[in-house]
Amino acid sequence: MSRLYILERLSRLAALLTCLLCVGCSTRPPGADFPKTRSVAVPLTRPTRLSAAFQAPASAHPSLSGLHIFPVGVDGFLTRIELIDAAEQTLDLQYYIFRGDETGSTIRTALQRAAGRGVHIRILVDDADTVPGDEQLFDLADIPNVEVRVYNPWAYRGHVSLFRNVEYLTHHSRLDYRMHNKLLIADQTVALAGGRNIGDQYFQVDPDSQFADDDVFTVGAAVVPLQKSFDEFWNSDLAIPSPALHQPKTTASHRRLSAGTAAAAGFHLPDKLAAGEPLKSLLSGATTLVWARSRVIYDSPDKKDVKEGLRAGRLMYGPVAEAAASVQQEMLMITPYLVPARSEMQLVKDQRARGAHVAILTNSLESAPEISAHAGYMHYRPQLLDAGVELFEVRSHLESTRGSGQSRQISAAGNFALHAKVMVFDREHLFIGSMNFDRRSHALNTELGLIIDSAELAQQTVERFNALTRPESAYSVRFSNPGRHLLWHYREQGRDVDTTTEPARSAWQRFEVHCISLLPIDTEL
Repeated sequence: MSRLYILERLSRLAALLTCLLCVGCSTRPPGADFPKTRSVAVPLTRPTRLSAAFQAPASAHPSLSGLHIFPVGVDGFLTRIELIDAAEQTLDLQYYIFRGDETGSTIRTALQRAAGRGVHIRILVDDADTVPGDEQLFDLADIPNVEVRVYNPWAYRGHVSLFRNVEYLTHHSRLDYRMHNKLLIADQTVALAGGRNIGDQYFQVDPDSQFADDDVFTVGAAVVPLQKSFDEFWNSDLAIPSPALHQPKTTASHRRLSAGTAAAAGFHLPDKLAAGEPLKSLLSGATTLVWARSRVIYDSPDKKDVKEGLRAGRLMYGPVAEAAASVQQEMLMITPYLVPARSEMQLVKDQRARGAHVAILTNSLESAPEISAHAGYMHYRPQLLDAGVELFEVRSHLESTRGSGQSRQISAAGNFALHAKVMVFDREHLFIGSMNFDRRSHALNTELGLIIDSAELAQQTVERFNALTRPESAYSVRFSNPGRHLLWHYREQGRDVDTTTEPARSAWQRFEVHCISLLPIDTEL
């Protein structure tokens, strides 16, 4: 390699770093001056298959929402494909992550089909966690009837960690602020909300990693405020049209979801798609919806300014905290990340002081998707146990798949993790959405969810909680007796096991999380 070549490469690197440093001086995202048209959902011009299917039951329950929870990952995937294929006039999609992997590419192809038949499509995606191949999504913006916007984008559009890290350090206060919402709305009639992103992990078809989550299928009264929330984010100053950003063309090839991959997940995709389930049964009424009062709650797109008191707006943590504070007998929580703020810890302590039962299921170190988040959580385990909280950590290798949302075949890979964000209040009400019980969801991410008044749906969620917290599926964390050392109790091949060594994938993982736990980073987690 010649000296001239090395000097040329170094000069290009220096120029790029200088550019990123200059961008870092700006408080506005790149492309903020790019012209864009404000748009909101307009009434359907004619009845559609979806609107016709739910018009009568919605009219019979004018102030209620028809709801169905999908805890099975592949059902979340199939429902999205089927809703996209059923849509006739509009599709709005809002996601923190939209992977260019097998399921993501399959959904992208379905969106292409919808655009080809005249469906107007708006896609809003966050830019924090993109990986090579995700930029396939931006190719859709070249198709008639499709608009793509990027929330709070990076100036650097590649995937070299050094360049991203430099930009993050020079513009931390802006790039730390993310849109974590997950929402799909078809023909302004059916909405899917909850915690699932788009990607193989989230639909539980990837043997290397599966994230258990929930979607709530929604028709009726809640769809209007959900549509309003999308429009607010779509028209926010941080939503930048993708043509304003220099997007590298995708060169990597990405396979469509194959029969082999589907078989590893325990289902045959072509047969599933041909059957049209689970949407077909919902449209026909064979699968009944639960009609209940539901409150849509979401953060303003400018949450950071609202939280700092610089402008008026809405923050969703308040309504969730109010619901939790009203608990008299029991609160159950499923959260993948558990790094409570002082107010959140006090809320739990107050519940316990009233004599309410509080039980929490989160990830173990063994299953943790983000080791830094687990490092933050470790500080709060003793406080939670001292308060009398029943604490469970899910295992990565499930001996029982009850409540997991996935097949035994894929669970055998031993890569299960939680991603759902659900709370049950007194078995009468529940929260389901995108908000974790951590500092990032409290202050740094925008979130969206529903508080639902339904004993039936609450009971369904209780049953899932109970299944996932069985000793075959989760570690029960408690203090050893005598002493205050932590103890993990579980069941292995029918035998009860107690250990004071934190379950992990390796001794190195334990060492790594211990080192990270020494850093003062809780506010970032």
